[in-house]
Amino acid sequence: MTGSADNSREQPQEAGRPRWAGPVAALLIFAGVAYLLHRELAHFHVRNVLAQLHSIERRALLTGLALTAASYCALGSYDMMALRYLRKRVSYLRILVASFIANAFGHNLGFAAFTGAAFRLRLYASSRLTATDVATISGFTSVTTILGLAALAGVSFLAQPERAAIALHTYPGWALVLGAGMLALVIAYFVWSCSRRMHLEIGGWLLHPPGPLLGALQLLVGTCDLGFSCAVLWVLLPNAAHIGFITFAGAYAIAVAAGLVSHVPGGLGVFETVIVFALPEIPPDALLGSLLAYRSVYYLVPLLLAGALFGLEELGAQRARFEWVRRRAAAFVAPVVPSVVGGLTFVAGAVLLFSGATPAIDTRLKPLADLLPLTVVELSHLAGSIIGLALLILARALFRRIHAAYHVTFWLLVAGAGASLLKGVDYEEALFLAMVLVILTLGRDAFYRRASILEQRFSPTWVVSVIGVILASIWIGFLAYRHVEYSSDLWWTFAFDANAPRMLRASLIVCILAAAYLLRNLLAPARHGRRVAHADVSQILQIVESSASTLGNAALTGDKHLLFSDSGNSFIMYQVQGRSWIALGDPVGPSTEAEELVWRFRELSDEHGGRIAFYQTSADCLALYVDLGLAAMKIGEEARVALPEFTLEGSARAELRTARRRAERDRASFEVLPKEAVAELLPALRKISDSWLKEKATAEKRFSIGAFSADYLQHFPIALVRRDGEPVAFANLWPSSAREELSVDLMRFGPDAPPGTMDYLFIELMLWARSQGYLWFSLGIAPLAGLESHPLAPAWHRIGNFVFRHGEHFYNFEGLRRYKAKFHPVWEPKYLVARGGVALPLVLVDVSLLIAGGFKELFAK
Repeated sequence: MTGSADNSREQPQEAGRPRWAGPVAALLIFAGVAYLLHRELAHFHVRNVLAQLHSIERRALLTGLALTAASYCALGSYDMMALRYLRKRVSYLRILVASFIANAFGHNLGFAAFTGAAFRLRLYASSRLTATDVATISGFTSVTTILGLAALAGVSFLAQPERAAIALHTYPGWALVLGAGMLALVIAYFVWSCSRRMHLEIGGWLLHPPGPLLGALQLLVGTCDLGFSCAVLWVLLPNAAHIGFITFAGAYAIAVAAGLVSHVPGGLGVFETVIVFALPEIPPDALLGSLLAYRSVYYLVPLLLAGALFGLEELGAQRARFEWVRRRAAAFVAPVVPSVVGGLTFVAGAVLLFSGATPAIDTRLKPLADLLPLTVVELSHLAGSIIGLALLILARALFRRIHAAYHVTFWLLVAGAGASLLKGVDYEEALFLAMVLVILTLGRDAFYRRASILEQRFSPTWVVSVIGVILASIWIGFLAYRHVEYSSDLWWTFAFDANAPRMLRASLIVCILAAAYLLRNLLAPARHGRRVAHADVSQILQIVESSASTLGNAALTGDKHLLFSDSGNSFIMYQVQGRSWIALGDPVGPSTEAEELVWRFRELSDEHGGRIAFYQTSADCLALYVDLGLAAMKIGEEARVALPEFTLEGSARAELRTARRRAERDRASFEVLPKEAVAELLPALRKISDSWLKEKATAEKRFSIGAFSADYLQHFPIALVRRDGEPVAFANLWPSSAREELSVDLMRFGPDAPPGTMDYLFIELMLWARSQGYLWFSLGIAPLAGLESHPLAPAWHRIGNFVFRHGEHFYNFEGLRRYKAKFHPVWEPKYLVARGGVALPLVLVDVSLLIAGGFKELFAK
């Protein structure tokens, strides 16, 4: 095999190093926020926080719940306005339920636009809304939220610039300028919404103004929603806090904006830090008690209700059509459950760790002391923390749909709920774990991958996330027990009220287990694909010969790596260009092994920081690639001739008959040489190839097509055209199993070949293949053919059509399409599948460079 495997491995490792920059920066920001909050709360005591929590009047809590309901109703109005903007009809009840569930999960899990979109896509599916419609709804709601924040903050800053200056740590004049700027932004949006012709195009999305009525409603409802949520915290503030609502609204808007920008789930920690710094006149411990109450009222209560509603939604759908439960789960629940359950499982693990680091409620421990021995409480506390760590680790395996992870997580959630009850009657935790368990059970069919949990490699982001949660739990523990005098005897103190020793022991065990697992995972050798070697040729040929597609023969060119399945019966052929890990075609081998093999290739590229891509894939496997979170882009069409119907009779084939007669008059003859007879003709074939390359002034291409190589050509039969007995043109043949398909790869003709030689070669080859019982003959891909030309087509299609018509300098795209069309083929689309966004053009460049062989060859004619 040519090329170096070491180079292909080193490049992704070098390119993957910057991947740590983002996660490490996030961890540093989290550490900075924790430090600031720690410094601000240096002199508070947990008892004071709990005292403030218990001192909140029932009337204030009920008022907070009513305001929370009003806020979520306003959020439901967001969806109603977005659907009116789309001119879609959906029942009000469906809108309120879908909006409530999406917003409740989005607020708690972070990345609300993406998390909420996933739930909306599932819940609006019965209303026949497309993914594009759901994306538009998410964008519309995000804009409305920004307008509400800007309006609320702008009014507050202009009304109370001195207070805003304290919150922003700046001068009152700058607060006035900022407030005026926010209101100017709101006014500018309303002016744009009233226009009729000021359309905007952002990232391929054509945005048209919503109109004056919808624009005004956005401003009004967005401001009301943020006002209601702000009022929830305001009514829960300590009685000693004498601060007006308008004044408080500015600090609240800043805190919400900081939480959104940080991308921390629910703005946890960031929101609290900003509030504490913005309200210095309120004692931090009392303020923290109000913030905990606010989290419970506005976040946790809606989350529990949303989880129950989502479970009822799925159960109702299953009762309605019980016999279709598996198909419905596969079509609707399966795409949502892995990401949602993965996120919820991570949150559940964090909840168990945080619970293990904080003291138990005394009034709940006293009944346990009368019912259970101390050993049960101690072991339950330790088990809860260990289960929390295990759930953090399993969350990634759930994201990757691993079957074993489903079963392990199921029983860990059951055990975690039991441990929560036994260690301190923490029924809130048990209910949350039960909710996660219900959602996990509903989507059990989504976890189908038969892969090992221990072989799952962690990404830098995931490592930093796990470490961050563990460090946060330890910090919370030391903060909660800062007034407990440390001594070595604490480690060996066992009592019902010995909360601090239990925290120390659990934290130590969790750190040891986490370090051991992460080190094992990070230091484990990567699973690389095997290179093509002489000992593997027979295995490759056996797999290729059993495949219905002929593209698998490209594995024998010697310029690609191969990733084999565990059984050795299938493989993916790929190459590395820059940071792109590019697979050629779909997995070769049994379709039952394709899914696991694709996931392994995804994991292999992730380990090296690469961008995964599949080039020249068929429509049959698109669902599998979409399941990996990849986007498909049409790159052309393959011309396939149905051989049983192929004939030279009729007026439509007159041009082909003429070409055949002309070649025969020029003394051309055709034959197919078996691969055993190729070796003695190699000198003549090399002479034809060299003259062809010289005349075309081009270099050998790579990756998607073969180059002239003696070893490579001897694996295949050769279609040969002679003139007066001397070889003048040839093509090596790629056969498939059961004579399903025949195609050609390397096609060359010499200077002595008569005009129309390649037409003659294809005609004779198709007639020969038909006589041999082949069903299809592939003429290869016509690049950029068949792309949409509609004015509203995606940007890639418009660019591709322009290149197709005017790119003759680089490649005769249109001429190649016309040449293949005269054989009257069936056109089948081919795709490039990769991550969307900015990664897609980078992959396109890497694919072009890989095929051309470098920048110079890419731009040579």
